[in-house]
Amino acid sequence: MDKVRDTKDMISGMAPVRDPEIWHFCTTDDRDLAERARPHALAVFAEDEGTSLILPDEVARDLGFPVEMPMSRITLSVHSALDGVGLTAAVATALAAALIPCNVVAAYHHDHVFVPEELAESAMTILQEVARGAG
Repeated sequence: MDKVRDTKDMISGMAPVRDPEIWHFCTTDDRDLAERARPHALAVFAEDEGTSLILPDEVARDLGFPVEMPMSRITLSVHSALDGVGLTAAVATALAAALIPCNVVAAYHHDHVFVPEELAESAMTILQEVARGAG
């Protein structure tokens, strides 16, 4: 799979896909809890304040994490280059214009946009329109 570096090509090729799983951004300074959660986490990040984890709904609930903000993950299917410029800005700007908060997690192959679950369909529509507009 070739990495896409050109801004217009990244945006037009982002092909958003919604994950049916519900996710929660969780944090803990309890090392034992973090280790129990780690095998189930989509992502883990060590911060000064504790360990942040992105956990599936059922796991977050079972481990006693707060679940007041269920999130949907939208994967931008384009294989954007790590040094590509503009994809995150285009996505965040379009969603912000519609008052949809987002958290973008960039992984090696794809960017993943987390939005409040109840706004996911609207976010998908907006991202598809942005991609079409860049094409």
